[in-house]
Amino acid sequence: MDGAAADRFDTSRFEASRDRLASLAYRLLGSATDAEDAVQDAFLHWQSADRRRIRVPEAWLTKVVTNLCLDRLRSARVRRERTAGAWLPEPLLDGDPMLGPAETAEQRESVSLAVLTLMERLSPPERAVYVLREAFSYRHAEIAEILGITDSASQQHLHRARRRVTAARRGGEVDPASARRVAEEFFAAASSGHTERLVELLTDDATAVTDGAGLTSGLLRYDTPRDVAAIARSGFRSTAAKRRFAGGPLTVHSAHVNGAPAILFTRADQVVGAVTFDLAHGRIATVRGIAAPARLTRLAEAWRRYGPDAPPLIARW
Repeated sequence: MDGAAADRFDTSRFEASRDRLASLAYRLLGSATDAEDAVQDAFLHWQSADRRRIRVPEAWLTKVVTNLCLDRLRSARVRRERTAGAWLPEPLLDGDPMLGPAETAEQRESVSLAVLTLMERLSPPERAVYVLREAFSYRHAEIAEILGITDSASQQHLHRARRRVTAARRGGEVDPASARRVAEEFFAAASSGHTERLVELLTDDATAVTDGAGLTSGLLRYDTPRDVAAIARSGFRSTAAKRRFAGGPLTVHSAHVNGAPAILFTRADQVVGAVTFDLAHGRIATVRGIAAPARLTRLAEAWRRYGPDAPPLIARW
């Protein structure tokens, strides 16, 4: 095999792992944009490596991507952003390959917006061990080799990570159709101004967070059901000012994002806003409003490619 043919062969070997590597990086970083950058950096490492000495390319690439992600999590810039209260995980439309694998409950949970948010409480090594073990079923010996730690350290990191995630978990898996109905009912109650029904649909400790469409330096948080109901009623009410800000009338769709129900606002097939819901025991525990364009880039691309799976809730909002 000549040099050019070998390069093409090696490139194809990398591309065969790209989706898996992107899924790993997304779980570690909570950002599709940063995950794509990490995978591209891994490709550059792959190109510059002596590939004849790499016996198991999948293991080698997993190690490279994991450590590139840990370097990002430890960087001063990322720490500043995430401690300044301006960070939210980047939502992805269900069906996006970056969400895989999703065969088990643990794999699906590891990519939920709730768990991606909870993992901000973990140290970078705890986060890496949790993802490699829960989402990709690596053995502790393999994780230890990837991270350069001992088997016992890997087990300790996993124990601490599981304890912290479990302690903050709001509820088990919810039937997707039932969850979608609750989210749609919440939207209907909010847009019609039925505050009491809104509160009934919320857990007693419900919270909400919004990025203020990227117009605020930090996130806006609401910590009581009454406050959540008030901001939802205001946010879901159609007004001329909102239409001017969005550049025209919007269409409202029900969708699934990161395995959870969501309400999407679109204009000319472009997603301009997403509201996601975490449910616990049949009621809404967390509402997230995401409208900063940088957080919607990949979701918007997937929406343009696949489109809605049902008629809109409102064709002209």
